[in-house]
Amino acid sequence: MSSNEVKHAGLNLGDTDEATHDEAGSAIFGFWVFLMSDAVMFALLFATYGVMLSATVGGPTPAGEYKIVPVFIETLILLTSSFTFGMASVAMKHGAHRGQLIGWLVVTLLLGLAFLGMELNDFATMFGDGAYPTRSGYLSSFFALVPLHGLHVLFGSIWIVVMIVQVMVFGLDARVKINILRLGLFWHFLDIVWIAIFSVVYLQGLIR
Repeated sequence: MSSNEVKHAGLNLGDTDEATHDEAGSAIFGFWVFLMSDAVMFALLFATYGVMLSATVGGPTPAGEYKIVPVFIETLILLTSSFTFGMASVAMKHGAHRGQLIGWLVVTLLLGLAFLGMELNDFATMFGDGAYPTRSGYLSSFFALVPLHGLHVLFGSIWIVVMIVQVMVFGLDARVKINILRLGLFWHFLDIVWIAIFSVVYLQGLIR
């Protein structure tokens, strides 16, 4: 593998589509800058959650509200969606039939929607227990952090729909490939953030 083939992150197209690979450099770099700014925002929310964790003011506590089984299933669903998106990326890279790429994107979309459905059910259960964002500092910081990730997943799901339409209308031209590369970075980034939420918010919360 040459140095040019690893000069930008994402799925390398250098050995299968050199023109798109060269064009992707600056576009992918710009998207990395956006992701880093998003990471800083999540880091600030994690720090706020850590500070506010003990501020329950006699209300619902993390140990009382978190249900590890559904959250663990949500984690498996999101990780599986990263795998299926990876398969879509590999199909694009190696010029597989367009239907194969769309099929993997559809599976990824369904997994993303399943994750969102389960997460909304978790929030509804918490609301049923009286665990509202305005109830305490702890709940305010929780609902600032976790639903924001869910909004990102919703945005990513909408983006997948847009990419499916683009693949069907325009085929796999350079612009569509670069957009799929950006979407892949975004989707895998959401997995990393969720692993942090699962570890820092839910697992840590169960012992408090």
